[in-house]
Amino acid sequence: ASDFTLGLVSSGEVGMKILIAAAGSHGDVLPFIALGKALQARGHEVRVYAGAYFAPLAQRAGLSFRGLGSAEAYTALLRNPDLMRPIKGFRLVAEAALEALPESYAALREDSGSGQTLVVASVLAFAAPLLRETHGVPYATVHLAPNVFRSRHQMSRMMPGDVVPYLPGWLRPSQWWWHDRLVLDPIFMTGLNRFRAGLGLAPVHRFMQWIHQADVQLAAFPDWFAPAQPDWPPAVKLTGFPCYDQGEELPLSEPLQSFLAASEPPVAFSAGTATAAARDFFATSIAACQRAQRRGILLTHRPEQLPDNLPAGFLHVDYAPFSTLLPRLAAFVHHGGIGSTAAALRAGVPQLIRPMAFDQFDNSLRTQRLGVAEEILPWRYRPARAAAALNRLIDDASRRQRCRELAQRLQHEDGVAATCDAIIGHFPAQ
Repeated sequence: ASDFTLGLVSSGEVGMKILIAAAGSHGDVLPFIALGKALQARGHEVRVYAGAYFAPLAQRAGLSFRGLGSAEAYTALLRNPDLMRPIKGFRLVAEAALEALPESYAALREDSGSGQTLVVASVLAFAAPLLRETHGVPYATVHLAPNVFRSRHQMSRMMPGDVVPYLPGWLRPSQWWWHDRLVLDPIFMTGLNRFRAGLGLAPVHRFMQWIHQADVQLAAFPDWFAPAQPDWPPAVKLTGFPCYDQGEELPLSEPLQSFLAASEPPVAFSAGTATAAARDFFATSIAACQRAQRRGILLTHRPEQLPDNLPAGFLHVDYAPFSTLLPRLAAFVHHGGIGSTAAALRAGVPQLIRPMAFDQFDNSLRTQRLGVAEEILPWRYRPARAAAALNRLIDDASRRQRCRELAQRLQHEDGVAATCDAIIGHFPAQ
């Protein structure tokens, strides 16, 4: 591990050593790359810790990076078809997070060293709270999606047919209790407590209580997307979407620019970077696009998910920055990940959401409530239904106007800067 140096930033404050620990897929890591880049520009010494697969993201941003695990192991996880199934997906994510814990904890402990050190972590970066317990290193948790917060006032949607958001308030706590006891606690706590015992720490029993022990908790979404509730953890700060996709470093390819310019705006389809079993999704999407008489862009870094020969009017794109692609679309069909959802809101494009697991069901519900999206669950995603939904989304002038209104609102919000302000403001240099 390289040494970090402390110096004076342009504002006159003492620069801090900031260790940024991110866990998850592409959409989970990019916001932390954005925070690292912004904090480094302010004069702080930054290093990012994430799966080795994401080293190119940090390199393009000019950040010091320490890769965890292997790119091959991450790719193997993505290929597991169970990853995007509600309960089995949680189990796989827990196994991956706990498998990475010894290496990530050792790396953060080694690099924390002396001087003023702060850890900024995602919710699954378990090394951060452990380092605080064992070595007193303060940390901030940045929550990218609102479903991590429990409330009896405005409930999050956890499952495809979840009725919890519609239950009376007095029944809601019992639903959370059963969800924790039957799903989250058995999946996470055994392995976590085993590692805690090796550190000489007492066991913990409620996963959703333990993850809210940070010195400061930041909710990286705006209040109009998910307003803070009275029974959220105290002093949660909402900072807005940290939208960032390295669009400045990665311009649209020439074939994509030519396709976009050739005719009317197309529809783009994405199953998310963490989705392995997407061949049926793309085949259905092509058929739906043809029924709707639209052109289509198929976004996937795995060409084996596509038919061998694409019909006329379709283009396969391995990757394209959403900030430059989405504003040029007629509609965007995606899985409901918070990164894709925020990017579509910022672009002002109607959304058709096909949620599969994790926070996607809740993000979809909130986006529908905003009036800019429709939802089709995976087992109902068929050509006729998808084509009809696309035509409604694209042809509805009032919906397009609502999309533009929210996009204009986001143009005046800087979630990255606000999150950095909240981090530094809570931990003033000594």
